[in-house]
Amino acid sequence: MGFSKDFFWGGATASNQYEGGVFEGGAGLSTADVMTNGAHKVPRQVTYRMPDGSWGKAPLCFHSSLRHLPEGAQACLVDDPDIYYPSHIASDFYHHYKEDIRLCAEEGFNCLRFSLKWSRIFPNGDDAKPNQAGIDYYRDVFKTCRDYGIEPLVTLDHYENPLSLANRFNGWDSRYLVDQFVKYATTCFDAFDGLVTYYLTFNEINCIEFAPFVTAGLIHADPQNIANATFHQFLASAKTVIAAHNYWPQLSIGMMLAAGPVYAYTCDPNDQLAALKANDSKYFYSDVQMLGFYPAYKLAEYDREGITLPILPGDLETLEEGICDFLSFSLYGSNVITTHDDSLEAGEGNGGGIGMVANPYLKTNAWGWATDPQTQRITLNELYNRYHCDLWCVESGIGWNDEFVDGTVHDDYRIDYMRANIKSMKDAVELDGIPLMGYLYWGCVDMVSNGEGEMAKRYGQIYVDADNYGQGTMKRSLKDSYHWYKKVIESNGEDLD
Repeated sequence: MGFSKDFFWGGATASNQYEGGVFEGGAGLSTADVMTNGAHKVPRQVTYRMPDGSWGKAPLCFHSSLRHLPEGAQACLVDDPDIYYPSHIASDFYHHYKEDIRLCAEEGFNCLRFSLKWSRIFPNGDDAKPNQAGIDYYRDVFKTCRDYGIEPLVTLDHYENPLSLANRFNGWDSRYLVDQFVKYATTCFDAFDGLVTYYLTFNEINCIEFAPFVTAGLIHADPQNIANATFHQFLASAKTVIAAHNYWPQLSIGMMLAAGPVYAYTCDPNDQLAALKANDSKYFYSDVQMLGFYPAYKLAEYDREGITLPILPGDLETLEEGICDFLSFSLYGSNVITTHDDSLEAGEGNGGGIGMVANPYLKTNAWGWATDPQTQRITLNELYNRYHCDLWCVESGIGWNDEFVDGTVHDDYRIDYMRANIKSMKDAVELDGIPLMGYLYWGCVDMVSNGEGEMAKRYGQIYVDADNYGQGTMKRSLKDSYHWYKKVIESNGEDLD
């Protein structure tokens, strides 16, 4: 059977890691723009200023347990020669988009995933009128895609929110953002009508628990703030879906989950239960967005923790009506959890997290990221058996400290990773009958990693001459994986040698 003839093959990007041009075209600042660079085991920092004019920085990011800026602090840029903000330059797609899209088209892509910078369209997030220069820029990006026969997939909110909304309202903690997001989304639907058909509302919506500032602009994030923000994002997504169905019925609006199975380390029932609950904590988000209601296990958890949802009359009906049209997901690997011996090696990278341990059956790279040859098939079966909907892998990749030699990168490790994932997807389609819409490789062009804020952790099939501080020619070069993936696409996934 194999992949369908209209299968989407391509790559995925995010504006805060790829676009650059932060101070061009009338854009406002986003939360990502005040995040510094970091490194493996060196967390990124959010810079802020106090009412007395002093400034500081705090790791409100992935790999950190800190959840609050000091009372009275405002997240902002600081003028210090030792501070570098990677999003400001990134891979300079802002000035290279025609070249990058051409290279992706020559690789055989029929789909490219982008995210929009909300504050490029509404600089403060709630401006009365959109910034026309921002709309014109994105229109030309999407028109260029169409000229090459590439379908754009657009993420409306991908790990950045207007900085003004974060400072004034504590981000998505406030219900005020719901209608502002719907206004932004419907502005995009109208402005890009005929150019964009597929949208995602929130990137990896379940990651709010791990990095509430990154995902939801929360400057103060206790469990109640996070529950409020989660509810408000659910509500905004549902209202956006309803608006699209009512006024732009040709559009298809999906959700996006950070997926990946959690395995029990042993057959001890306690480990099995821990794995079940870990998976539930992830699928809670897709339960709401694909089934239209809060599951009983999550409501019971909130009740135990004394958390009250900010529900107003009509909200629950809105969640039920506004379920998404398809479920998209990112998938980098799997996790292993145990209730046993503390001396077990802790999981890192895509296998990290509280209570997670290393999988002794999988090899990892320098960042602790492992390649699981069955993770796609397992995840696709779990998702389809739970939701019975169209599925789309819109993000999957592996970062590596590539060596650029003689004008290229010999990245057989990336090819091995992609081969394993595509083979696993193919098994799910052929052997299990899973309806899969497409596969978009993450970071098809080198860009800044989100977790570390560095360029050294490269994902791309197209090399970008830039270092961790944005220095370099920005010249694009093709890696071995570029040519391998081109061959895979030409064969519609049949030739994986």
